[in-house]
Amino acid sequence: MQKLTQTGQNLVNDVARRYNLSVDAVVHMLVAVNNGGGSMAQFNCPELGGGGQWMRGGMTMVGDMFNNGLKNTVDNLCNELANILANNQVFPVIPAGTPGSSQWWPMDLGSPFSSGSQNNIRYAVFPQRLAVELNGQVTVYDTLDHNIGGVSQQQGGDTSLTFSSQYGTVAVSSLPIIHGAGLPKPVQTNFAQPSSNNQQMNNGSQSQSQGNSSFNQPMNSPTPNFAPNFAQEEAANNASNNNSNSSNAASGDVIALLEKLGQLRSAGVLTDDEFNAKKQSLLSRI
Repeated sequence: MQKLTQTGQNLVNDVARRYNLSVDAVVHMLVAVNNGGGSMAQFNCPELGGGGQWMRGGMTMVGDMFNNGLKNTVDNLCNELANILANNQVFPVIPAGTPGSSQWWPMDLGSPFSSGSQNNIRYAVFPQRLAVELNGQVTVYDTLDHNIGGVSQQQGGDTSLTFSSQYGTVAVSSLPIIHGAGLPKPVQTNFAQPSSNNQQMNNGSQSQSQGNSSFNQPMNSPTPNFAPNFAQEEAANNASNNNSNSSNAASGDVIALLEKLGQLRSAGVLTDDEFNAKKQSLLSRI
């Protein structure tokens, strides 16, 4: 738990009793408000709905976004803690230039042009120097001829910092280190480079394409027409079908007439000679 002065401990105990919260929860919110300079806080307190944000005179967000009662509690609590921090020595005085102090950078750097913090990283900008604190470890960088306009932390949980200058956006890790361990190198997330397998496949495809190029026909050479003449073929098929149909129709007619001739001979209308002569005439049609 964060160390407190006796005055600070008494104030925290009183706030915890009135808000019906644990002392640990109040201390967590007190540290969050202090890190935000008394005007804002980012917190993750299970007793107050988990993760949330508070801004003095502005926005209050809690995990249960539709719980207005919880929002009012967080807003009132943070405002009261901000007033306590402004009017009381809540935390023990830490000598300047040591980790945990509000003036955590080396004293020989003087007063910074600007300073700030994001998550667990603090930074301060000086003439030709940039001081960065990560987990209590301070690194001082040489800013060369950069005119630093702002420092920002990368998203996604990594610890890399960038700053803007007259040359655009620059990674802090690219600056020379005056003293300190330095920040971890940013993780390489550029996966656009082709793999060796892809290059081999591409080379194989190019070789195959070149090997088959001898079989390619020149663009200006005449192309043989192998497309069938569907109109002629259809006409031939129709003629064949018509002949077949006519032949079938003629055969059917002759058979029907032969049957009638047989009936006429049986009835005595035709003689055998007449029947045979007519039959030969009909059969010649098939």
